Order: sequence, then C-alpha cells, then structure tokens
Amino acid sequence: MGRSRRTLPEELLLLALDPTTGTTAQPQSLDLGLAGAQLVELALAGRIAPDGDRIAVVSPRPTGDPTLDCALELLRRRGAPVRAVHWIGGPRLGLRQTYLSHLERCGMVHAVAGQMCGVLPTTRYQATDTAISREIRARLDSAIRTGVPPDPRTAALAALAHAVGLGKHLYPGNEGRSSRSRLRDLIRHDPMGGLVAHAVMDVQNGAAAQPRRNPAAPAGRQAAPGGRAAAEPARGVPVQPRRGSMARVVAH
Repeated sequence: MGRSRRTLPEELLLLALDPTTGTTAQPQSLDLGLAGAQLVELALAGRIAPDGDRIAVVSPRPTGDPTLDCALELLRRRGAPVRAVHWIGGPRLGLRQTYLSHLERCGMVHAVAGQMCGVLPTTRYQATDTAISREIRARLDSAIRTGVPPDPRTAALAALAHAVGLGKHLYPGNEGRSSRSRLRDLIRHDPMGGLVAHAVMDVQNGAAAQPRRNPAAPAGRQAAPGGRAAAEPARGVPVQPRRGSMARVVAH
C-alpha cells in the first residue's frame, strides 16, 4: 500500500483533533473508531472481507503499513472469522498514540509540550498542514451538502465519524442538527463501513459484553444458561487501561 494516501485511521484522527486545544474529541470512543477504521482500510486493500457480522482474512499479504499489518496478523492468527464487535471491543495498548506519533513523523501534526495542573508534563498535538484537515472535512461536507453518494472511503469515514460521536464536534449546535442527521445517513453507502460503525456503537452500548445465541456451540466453549454461548474474548491483544483524553500524553 502506497504511503502517498492517508489511511482511514489517520483521517479519522485528524478530524477528531481540536485545532484550539490540541486534544482529541470523544477520546474513548475514538479508540474504538481507530480499531474499526483499521478494519475498513484492510477491507479496501483487499485483505479482509465481511462474513455476516464477522471479519474474515482473504489475503494475508502485508500492506506495507506496519500498524495495519500488525492488525492483519492478529486477525490471521485467530484462524477463523471474528465478530467485528469483539475485535473492536478488544483493548489495544497505545493505538491512538501510535497514530499521533506517525502523523508527527509525517509532518501532519507537531507536539506541544505543556503541563497538567501545573505539575504533570503533557503533550498536545496541533495540525501543521491545515490544508489536509480542510480537504478531509470538505469531502464530508460535500457528501452531506450534495446528497450524491460518496466514494466508499468517504462513506466509511462518515460512518465512523458518526459512530464515535464526532457529529457534534464537526457540526455543533442547533444549526448543525440537519448536517449531523445527514452524516448519520451516509452510513448506508458502504457495507463494510456500516458493519464496522454499527459494531463501534454496539461496543459503546455494551453489546460486546452480552452473550450471543449459538445453539451449536463448539466443544470446549462453555454455554451460558438459556442456550447462549459466552462472548468471545479478544485474544492476542494487549490490555489498554481506560483513560481520559489520550491526546494528552503524560510523561512518567
């Protein structure tokens, strides 16, 4: 995969960056959105494909993007299609910081050192090339304003932006209500983006923790009362602690 084109996780992160504060909007749901954006990017690259509500690897060939290839390898190791909601709900250590550091290396953002409460060192990130952020935003604005079905990449970006709650960040107030509604409606224009966006929202609503119905549960999987199998754990993924805005990186 050529690096001349920004990936969906990068674009989603740039959309979420507040140009005034250097922090990210909706930090906790954004982490889920970045994991989901990786799935969509891998699907656009022909490496994975939806299989019902699951994600199947169709080509393990590396993309050339280290972060995406790590996700692809984790999916491959599962050995069987994984439910999108379980993949997205699996915590991943430092995913947002990985992308922030990558954007800094590419010159798209720069780190600004500061202090929290006048004591703790922090790092915030400011966009250095605002034209890139404007171009990304213009694609969403155009799709919302014209009503013309967008390309799959823009449709997926819109679906993810809605799923993580960026609508109020991008189109605030009562005057932005119709734009937020149309942003939500764009979810139908890309099947993979729609699957992932719904999975992100399901995780936020606690659906990932709910057992699913599986009358013919494989041997070795303990079924819960009522014929419902226990939810699959997110294997092969390091644990990430819950935090507030991770765009503020506290040095230890």
